[in-house]
Amino acid sequence: MDFASYWQYTDIVTKSLFFILFALSIASWVTGIIRIYHSSQLSKTVEDDLAQAVQAEIVGSETMQPTQRKAMVEQVLMQQIGRYRYSSEKGLPILGTTAAIAPFIGLFGTVWGIFHALHSIGQTGQAGLGQVAGPVGEALIMTGLGLAVAIPAVIFYNIAVRMNRKTMHLANDIAYGLLAQSVK
Repeated sequence: MDFASYWQYTDIVTKSLFFILFALSIASWVTGIIRIYHSSQLSKTVEDDLAQAVQAEIVGSETMQPTQRKAMVEQVLMQQIGRYRYSSEKGLPILGTTAAIAPFIGLFGTVWGIFHALHSIGQTGQAGLGQVAGPVGEALIMTGLGLAVAIPAVIFYNIAVRMNRKTMHLANDIAYGLLAQSVK
């Protein structure tokens, strides 16, 4: 069965599911690649950004008491780390949602294809290969498409979360060092 004959055999529900899965696949690939790129860039700049933010706040705070200066620097660092966390999580809901729903969309396509097979058998009264092959093939294709969309989304999600976690640990370590330096 080639794609053209498969496409002619399908109905509007199957075609809609196909386009939904195709759109989810494109969205997850684009989001995943962009997210990994931004996460790697974020991890490269975190040390300099935190140091610059602290340096900008320390200028003019020489007259403050050490406890006040420490509190001010701590607030600046917490704000910067919060911004990093927010920035690092952009796009992750798209990947997570795609990874979660794509297999179910494929499963719905599978159920729809089996329904077609049973409906074909019911109309003809025969359970021959001709009545069952098309709908079962449609069902298997939809299952495969659902998995083909979900697996890359899960992989991108896990890579991005791991990179973000590493960056947040790095940011916290740097922040503690900068905080200790600001009190001196």
